[in-house]
Amino acid sequence: MTVSSRGARSPMRALVLHAVADLRLDVVPRPEPAAGSALVRVGCCGVCGSDLPRIFTKGTYSFPRVCGHEFAGTVEAIGGDGEGVVAKAGAGASIAVGDRVAVFPLLWCGRCAACEVGKYVQCHDYDYLGSRSDGAFAEYVVAPLANLVRVPDGVSLEVAAMTEPAAVALHAVRQGGGTRPGESAAIFGSGPIGLMVAQWLRAMGASDVLLFDIDAPKLDVARRMAFPHVFDSRERDPVEVVRELTGGNGAHLTFDGAGVPPALIQALASARRGGRVVLLGNPSADVTLPTALISQLMRREVSIRGTWNSDYSACGNDDDWRTVLGAMADRTLDLEPLITHRVGLDAAIGLLEAMRDRREFYSKVLVRP
Repeated sequence: MTVSSRGARSPMRALVLHAVADLRLDVVPRPEPAAGSALVRVGCCGVCGSDLPRIFTKGTYSFPRVCGHEFAGTVEAIGGDGEGVVAKAGAGASIAVGDRVAVFPLLWCGRCAACEVGKYVQCHDYDYLGSRSDGAFAEYVVAPLANLVRVPDGVSLEVAAMTEPAAVALHAVRQGGGTRPGESAAIFGSGPIGLMVAQWLRAMGASDVLLFDIDAPKLDVARRMAFPHVFDSRERDPVEVVRELTGGNGAHLTFDGAGVPPALIQALASARRGGRVVLLGNPSADVTLPTALISQLMRREVSIRGTWNSDYSACGNDDDWRTVLGAMADRTLDLEPLITHRVGLDAAIGLLEAMRDRREFYSKVLVRP
């Protein structure tokens, strides 16, 4: 652990990325909330699949930087004039010291055309906790009040820390038009996001949800979550499996949840006439589509939708985040089976390196400062 001498503020511990693959547990000044923002004591922060390349291979926008954007915690202080105990957080809602909150990590500019209509994920000039600004692999983080949503009673901070990926999964399903009883869906990639997509599809009434992966432990997690149609893509051709289980028609809705070329091609090839395909996984390589597949997509009039992040309302309207927290509260979503690791800051670097090197299986990893 290294100690920073910057400033005279109260200290805190944080995982600080100083350069690509140079991650250190440092003692740094605790951030101070300005007017309109709050200091949040981090309860749990999930490790996103994007965190590993950001830390170990690609780097981030500037250094030093504290990563981590999937988090929930407790409001420690509120910035600005007055007592700093209770503050408005949009649409008359209030946030108080001691509230347990989930935090939407995208910081929108509020000036562009997308922000004017509340489409913050399409903001032209956004900031982001955990990549462009300091995030939550730390004991404390500062976030705008407008980005805070109260965690319902009965929902732990561990589960609430998965609000962001669960909202991403819900947004992907909604981008695909949702689903209804009688429809079938196929998900290629059974990591945490893929399994969250599967839970949403089941909750919405999809008659069949098919899950594919090449990683046996991931498939085991899917089976423990009571999904009956779980397949190893190395053992059976996924496209043939989908056709077999859908009477030769293909699935109504398919997802590339892995971001690898085979998964994308399988998702496209498995869609039925008039089907919908959602591109969800971050792409890992260029993809070349066979001419015959493109012709099939045209003749079947398949719809292809991209998805990124999740919809959030600063006014307290129904959005992906509030839907997720409500589903956590009523147990429509059961995300605890996804958690494989809980680790403090002291052991986090070693576990992140093990994740990078794939030395052990992991699904959802939570850092608990």
